[in-house]
Amino acid sequence: MKRLTHIGADGKAQMVDVSAKPVSARTAIAKGKIKLQRKTLDLISKDRIGKGNVFATARVAGIQAAKQTAQLIPLCHTLPLSEVKIDISAIRDGTEVTCTARTVAQTGVEMEALTGVTVALLTIYDMCKAVDKEMQIDDVRLIKKTKTAVAKENRNAGDS
Repeated sequence: MKRLTHIGADGKAQMVDVSAKPVSARTAIAKGKIKLQRKTLDLISKDRIGKGNVFATARVAGIQAAKQTAQLIPLCHTLPLSEVKIDISAIRDGTEVTCTARTVAQTGVEMEALTGVTVALLTIYDMCKAVDKEMQIDDVRLIKKTKTAVAKENRNAGDS
């Protein structure tokens, strides 16, 4: 069985040392859904939810959450995020949220993408809970992750 990298030889949780890993351009995409009643979707589309613009607020909340991932999940590395994008679209029975996170670093951004999508969904839930008692967050998952080598001259371009 493969050894878990977040568990030390002594059996205790540890942060993984990534200092020997090369810097790479990394992207992660996560998605999730929230089931909403038709009347709730109508209120959102007409900007008639009492707490304000649901999708705009959820978008900002998701971006902010992705930036705070290392504060929320104890063994995550603090990453210099180069982009976090939250896309929200209506689907047949609710709304789908997609979070794309990008960095150039020594470790991936999966947790940032998952955190961003989850908090955006939670924000929609919070803003609509007064009018919809049947909401359900569902199907949060990592869709894709990529890693591309970065040329050494590009990595050092900012060093002076």
